[in-house]
Amino acid sequence: MTLLYLADPSRGSRWKSMFATEAPDIPFMLPEDDVAPHEVRYLMTWEVPPDLQSRYPNLEVIFSAGAGTDQFTPELVPIHIPVVRMVEPGMTAGMTEYVSFAVLALHRDMLDYIANQSKAAWIPRLIIPASRRRVGIMGLGTLGLSVIEQLKKFGFQLSGWNRSTRSVEGVTSYTGRDELNAFLASCDILVCLLPLSNETRGILNSRLFAALPHGAGLINVGRGGHLVEEDLLAALDSGRIRNAILDVFASEPLPEDHPFWRHPQILVTPHIASMTQPESATKVVVANIRRHQAGEPLTDVVDRSGKS
Repeated sequence: MTLLYLADPSRGSRWKSMFATEAPDIPFMLPEDDVAPHEVRYLMTWEVPPDLQSRYPNLEVIFSAGAGTDQFTPELVPIHIPVVRMVEPGMTAGMTEYVSFAVLALHRDMLDYIANQSKAAWIPRLIIPASRRRVGIMGLGTLGLSVIEQLKKFGFQLSGWNRSTRSVEGVTSYTGRDELNAFLASCDILVCLLPLSNETRGILNSRLFAALPHGAGLINVGRGGHLVEEDLLAALDSGRIRNAILDVFASEPLPEDHPFWRHPQILVTPHIASMTQPESATKVVVANIRRHQAGEPLTDVVDRSGKS
């Protein structure tokens, strides 16, 4: 019942140490360990290894090492092998911290002040109360709901958009494509926390930007595939989008010659909004393995049928 870890090598030793403490009976192997491929029953990874089934013929469960799971397609991972998304307190806390920072940075014009500092320009801006700032969250899953609860404390006007109906206390909720434009019209700051799918790929495009209030702010912490990069640059040039904070990109690492790096209205961070924390995530993974060994249903299994 070996678990093989093929994710971030810099944190592999932390995972191994935590497993040794929490579940010494479950062999936890790193790529450099001498592991027989036929003994691998569980795999923790971010990318799908080539020749998955032929390489690990007895594989039973894949655990995503991060929040995203769109890479585990039926073409790469057979449907009979369940894929479990990473839902753990440390990741949720990290995303909540980052989005709160990003919303506050746009709300309080911090990108403008950063640009002014480089020019030694002392230009105070009028402070708008949070109660007059409208913040919209695209994606009301575990991360989106946690973000909303934190933003409530600042007094922002909050709205949320989801593919399926989701009612959240204190939040104006919108559902589906028919209500997307109405949602966008209510967003001074838009936060994308959507999963990536055929329906959401490229959703942050010129049509969406045109439906936002002029001068809106954008935060993308979903996936790089959500954003049409050329459309964002055009929206920034026209003033339709005033500033953007981006943590995910179509190509990562972001190429050195990419225009986002030097754009004064964009803050780039290197996909660090949220990271799985082995200290808290180990308990979640071990509990799921125990369920699997006992013949009980796994929790947080990804629906790869395309329904949700």
